[in-house]
Amino acid sequence: MDSATTPGARDRRVPSALVLDEVLLAEMTAHCLRAFPAEGCGLLAGESSSGRAVRCFPTRNQAASARLYVVDPGDHLRAGLEAESEGLEIIGVFHSHTHTDAYPSATDIAEAPDPDWHYVVVSLRAEAPSVRSFRISGAAVVEEPVAIG
Repeated sequence: MDSATTPGARDRRVPSALVLDEVLLAEMTAHCLRAFPAEGCGLLAGESSSGRAVRCFPTRNQAASARLYVVDPGDHLRAGLEAESEGLEIIGVFHSHTHTDAYPSATDIAEAPDPDWHYVVVSLRAEAPSVRSFRISGAAVVEEPVAIG
């Protein structure tokens, strides 16, 4: 897979796409639909070197809001420990937008903790959910392809 330098990537090469399979995509989307009308959220684990997500960790939205998500800290800790025990790392976060497009909000951008993560937004605005992934570093937002395979 080609790599590209992403703004804020701490001088290392990072994958230019998020790669996941259909089962993981379905699991992520189903969790967001179950959380509706609040935003659903969770973490993705995999291999940062390849950009491949192999585990989805649905988490509680501590904010319990339709306009904001906060990954429950206990769920985040459990996901990190479980991923590490499987030789994986947390490589991204996903959350839903209940009434807007799949694009990071100003709050999403301001709260993005790691420029190497994949930031996945699942829009529930239309009948069929829309999924897009981004890299966020400071105020810079760059969309990346989501490769299913």
